[in-house]
Amino acid sequence: MKLSNANFPPTQPRPEHPAPHWERSEWLNLNGSWQFEMDHGKSGKERGYFKKDHHLAGEITVPFCPESKLSGVEYKDFMAAVWYRRGFTVPEAWTGGRVLLHFGAVDYETEVWMNGVSVGTNRGGYSSFSFDITEQLAAGENIVTVLAEDDVRSGRQPRGKQSERFYSHGCDYTRTTGIWQTVWLEFVPETYLSNMKLVADPDNACAHLELEIKGGSAGAVVTAAASFEGKAVGEVSAAVTGTYAFLTLPLSEVHLWEVGNGRLYNLELTLRHDGGSEDRVSAYFGLRTITIDGMAVRINGKSVFQRLVLDQGFYPDGIYTAPSDDDLRKDIELSLEMGFNGARLHEKMFEPRFLYWADRMGYLVWGEHANWGLDITTPAGLSSFLPEWLEGMRRDFNHPALIGWCPFNETWDRNGTKQDNDVLKIVYEVSKQMDPTRPVIDTSGNFHVVTDIFDIHDYDQNPETFKARYEPMKRDGEVFVTFSDRQKYKGQPYFVSEYGGIWWNPDQKDEKSWGYGDRPKSEEEFIERYRGLTDTLLDHPKMFGFCYTQLYDVEQEVNGLYTYARKAKFDPEVIRQINSRKAAIED
Repeated sequence: MKLSNANFPPTQPRPEHPAPHWERSEWLNLNGSWQFEMDHGKSGKERGYFKKDHHLAGEITVPFCPESKLSGVEYKDFMAAVWYRRGFTVPEAWTGGRVLLHFGAVDYETEVWMNGVSVGTNRGGYSSFSFDITEQLAAGENIVTVLAEDDVRSGRQPRGKQSERFYSHGCDYTRTTGIWQTVWLEFVPETYLSNMKLVADPDNACAHLELEIKGGSAGAVVTAAASFEGKAVGEVSAAVTGTYAFLTLPLSEVHLWEVGNGRLYNLELTLRHDGGSEDRVSAYFGLRTITIDGMAVRINGKSVFQRLVLDQGFYPDGIYTAPSDDDLRKDIELSLEMGFNGARLHEKMFEPRFLYWADRMGYLVWGEHANWGLDITTPAGLSSFLPEWLEGMRRDFNHPALIGWCPFNETWDRNGTKQDNDVLKIVYEVSKQMDPTRPVIDTSGNFHVVTDIFDIHDYDQNPETFKARYEPMKRDGEVFVTFSDRQKYKGQPYFVSEYGGIWWNPDQKDEKSWGYGDRPKSEEEFIERYRGLTDTLLDHPKMFGFCYTQLYDVEQEVNGLYTYARKAKFDPEVIRQINSRKAAIED
């Protein structure tokens, strides 16, 4: 079976550029039909599956995981290892430079071969990675082979909400193995721009850029040119020093990125080398600041109540992967329709296309890793967590919609052994060094060790008792703290980052569904409970936000405001009116 560009289906899945925050014109999407084979015994390397002339037994549609319907495989049992293979031809114009092979995400341990030669390995199921494959390319058709090994039950890798049992259960769902984001080729010059870190400075009408360069940089000059709605508003150039260039880009016009108004500047980066080569990258940025002022979290100096909803990033037919770019945008639209202004991106690093839409639509998001399943009772947990977490932070740093980091969610003791608090402390401290511009929550809702924000999870279904436990905070600052023997409140901004989770599935015909607390007996009872819980948080003068569980059902967990198929369970306008009224802490 020979797979090359000609074998692709008429409609290529996920054809859009996967990284609109860092885009070149010369790229080739490799999504579509690949050869595929499971390797339960992990013996494929020994049997030479990586060799250029070895053909795999089946087929799969990339970038969808083999567990998903859209992959064409739909195999739901555990897979210790999976193999992928496909051919491609490099465009004739790609000469005199380098060819990079990019993977949006592959779960979990990956090795890649080009024409039978190993070009690199990667560990981590959520961050992006790439390899320079220039030296391994041949004239005509080239063969890329990918091995992915995965073990969500090992305790040595973050699995997020992927079930460690055969069946989905509670709030754990269908697993994702192997490739689950776009694979693509990119052509770059011998000397090229490899990364940008941008810090907005609207108070001084500028943006500060740190650009990283690969290849021989002697004599190279970088130019950054900004425009807003087609009008040029700033330009600056600087020489490359070593492998970096540092620029302050002045702006003649200041347009703030705000909640509900995702005002974005276009940014064109040009790297000119004295050898005559030129690299061009199209990017974008937003101008906004985040500050903590007492109990308030301010965006551009204004106290903005964060009306967040829990978004798990699961799709019925694609599992971890949205069927289309429109589906990513639609989830934000559904949230906005019900009066939310942002989301906790929960137990998963979301793909950059989702963050792109959040940037454009003025939608607040908190970045989180998929820490569940990882043993952090010893320092060894750091080696399986921190490198990938920092890769994710590096990739997503420039998104204005991202207003905070939350590396861990509900860390728990394991098999009678307490978690190692130093793991949380080190990850917090390194995260702050990586990004001092955003608040960091060490672990959401459980055992805070050191944190900029103090949050709790509270699934009390009774609005009266729910309200009562937050009343003392209004009078003397005494806050409700879960597990008070393990953590102490130190005056940080405070919010309930998970609440509600109201179980509502009137069409349920079996006992497999799951939710929090007792189910309301009617839609009217649901709305009154939702109103009572939400009013408590909106009306609290020392509460800066909330996060409702959850936007949509996921498999057996039926506490969404929408079904898993994204059908509204209630009139969105009713929920919107409850959520969107002015909060006590807002200016």
